[in-house]
Amino acid sequence: MKFKRLLLTFLALLTQISALFAQSIELVNPIMTGFYPDPSVIRVGTDYYLVNSTFSYFPGIPVMHSKDLKNWKQIGNVISRPSQMNFMGDRMTRGLFAPAIEHHNGTFYVTCTLIDHKGNFVVTAKNPAGPWSDPIFLPEVKGIDPSLFFEGDKAYVIYNSDPPNNVSLYSGHRTIKIIELDPVKLQTVGEAKILVNGGVDLSKKPVWIEGPHIMKRNNWYYLYAAEGGTSVNHTEVVFRSKSPLGPYMPYEKNPILSQRELPKDRKDPITSAGHAQFVDGPDGQTYAIFLAVRPYEGNHYNTGRETFIVPVVWKDEWPVMDPGPGGVQYSYTAKFPEVKQPGARPQSGNFSYTLTFDKELDPALLFMRTVDSTNFSLSKDKGLTLKLKPETCSELGNPAFIGKRQQHLYGSAETELSFSAKAENETSGLVVFQDEKHFYYLCKSVEKGQPVMQLFKSTDEPKKMEPLAKAPLKAAAGKVQLRIRAEGDTYSFHFSENGKAWTLLKDKVDARFLSTQTAGGFIGCLFGMYGTSAGQPTVNTASFKWLKYEGHDPMYKK
Repeated sequence: MKFKRLLLTFLALLTQISALFAQSIELVNPIMTGFYPDPSVIRVGTDYYLVNSTFSYFPGIPVMHSKDLKNWKQIGNVISRPSQMNFMGDRMTRGLFAPAIEHHNGTFYVTCTLIDHKGNFVVTAKNPAGPWSDPIFLPEVKGIDPSLFFEGDKAYVIYNSDPPNNVSLYSGHRTIKIIELDPVKLQTVGEAKILVNGGVDLSKKPVWIEGPHIMKRNNWYYLYAAEGGTSVNHTEVVFRSKSPLGPYMPYEKNPILSQRELPKDRKDPITSAGHAQFVDGPDGQTYAIFLAVRPYEGNHYNTGRETFIVPVVWKDEWPVMDPGPGGVQYSYTAKFPEVKQPGARPQSGNFSYTLTFDKELDPALLFMRTVDSTNFSLSKDKGLTLKLKPETCSELGNPAFIGKRQQHLYGSAETELSFSAKAENETSGLVVFQDEKHFYYLCKSVEKGQPVMQLFKSTDEPKKMEPLAKAPLKAAAGKVQLRIRAEGDTYSFHFSENGKAWTLLKDKVDARFLSTQTAGGFIGCLFGMYGTSAGQPTVNTASFKWLKYEGHDPMYKK
């Protein structure tokens, strides 16, 4: 009888184990939709942590947590206090470039570049949710995209840097360098050494070798990095050595990831793939987390550079990404269980949700350059109340603006606004914003003393916007609902005074004006709750009851 019970227990356990391994998960690309570029990922036990660039938005460098590489929840931000740094006076596409996260002996490290200012720095935390330390700058690390590699008690910084003797053989000629770092004092030790000059083959004039990482596997040290620039020629390449200090030999079949050879007319293209980091999945297999983009036409995309995943196979002890036929796929099936994140916002596929502002702001919401906590308040009755500021989003300061990423090519942002303009210079509403010179602004104001709904387009002149459309409103006071629809290569702008009947203010507005291809830079669009008195002092306020977001991209409809 005892043996029978033991046998039944063993069989039940075996069934549970078999069921566990039989489970599968669909990893939907991008795993982080919208403006989440330059990903860096680590595994600590059964937990995954992911960080991305935020440039001149605040708070800086979101920290995402996952158990399964699919379901990601934002648990904090690395740069969360204005005392750590701010980006006042910087264009939105400057600021923080390409963070990298690492973990060693119970401490989390993030390295990053504050471009145009003090350069590379490191911050630490015992809890990845924060708080993170004040930045310690590394003046000897001259370049961008620093990452850390630990071996025993030693630490190294690997980074993109100047060509040998600061002499460029051609435009885009860069190097990958390494320098030792004291992991306690967080100071560099000794001199930097060049690991890669130019890229895989200097004779072919490779450009912009960047985003480097080192990993160790089976007594090999693998140095891998992006090559070709972060646009359509973006790729990932790999080198290896028996020592972290080199010499490194390139893989003869580089690049290990590239989308640039694929047909340009393919449906729902994924392009510009690179800037990868390897991580072991829950199934023990290697995966690559990297950036790519989803254009709606040519190289036009408004969602910024997004975070993707593909499996990696090892061939002759070389890591090669395995995207499948036709390049990076919109989903992959893996043999491990899905682990939902309680309270997490969806990040992949099509989704919708409504943000309310009764208690706290969603950690994914962004301010321009710094946060002024005295300029807004939250309440159950009014939602988010912004004090209008003289600053505008055409300038380089901190306007009354709180934004949410546009995460889909097709989707909408909608809000309920309570605002009464006291003069024509006072406006408030929703802005779809790419940068200081590329945005559309749907707003409520007054004209000749009468309430009006207006649509503006930015110009190259900070103090001048181009009017595109306007319509009278029935009441100066009271609520109005605003909606901006993204429709691939166009936007449409709508309003409602009763929350039921909607009025189209203007449709077929050119979305390409807000694309990275047109605007330049490295960021994606945000839908922003915004108000300004355009250079004049004011005590007026605007309240946003909620912000509803919805995405319905066709590639996810089955």
